[in-house]
Amino acid sequence: MILYSDRDDHYSQRVRIVLAEKDISAEIIESKAEDTPDDIISISPYQKLPILVDRDLAIHDPSVMMEYLDERFPHPPLLPVYPVARANSRTLMLRIDREWCPMVDELIEKNKSKKELMKIREELLHEISSIAPTFKEYKYFMCDEFTLVDCCFAPILWRLPSIGIKLPINRHLKPLIDYQNSVFERPGFLDSLSSLERDLKSEE
Repeated sequence: MILYSDRDDHYSQRVRIVLAEKDISAEIIESKAEDTPDDIISISPYQKLPILVDRDLAIHDPSVMMEYLDERFPHPPLLPVYPVARANSRTLMLRIDREWCPMVDELIEKNKSKKELMKIREELLHEISSIAPTFKEYKYFMCDEFTLVDCCFAPILWRLPSIGIKLPINRHLKPLIDYQNSVFERPGFLDSLSSLERDLKSEE
């Protein structure tokens, strides 16, 4: 099994977290899309990383990768057992992908004006802050167990300082900050970090 992974990409990191949490033996090749062999990058219709190759199987979608790894290596499970809870987890992952990730990507790419980027930062901070109270009830993201939802959310939280967002330390956000600190201390999360991603923390 080989994961072609961008060393500074939150989509790639979420897959690396799954590999680390499950202690899956896989070769991780750090690369950029433009430096990836043509026969590999052509697997993705979007010419983007990550790409997971497992024998005759090649997957280019990070969400599909995570669920494939969770099903192929069932311990520890990273999706709830019961159908309703699994559906809720998938809905949360979809929300992250459709609503939050585009904002994160725009802030990373910095292709907009300073005024537009500031507006995006404010919107993303508002969206993330709005879920803070849920962490009073649950240890992880709407669940008492670490799941694929956390694998998607944690790389975003890790990158907030580098995209100009600092979570205010106040009573409202304390549950979220406690959750963040707990996730950042997990061995699986720490093992998922590339050397470049580790340096992002110094920008906080």
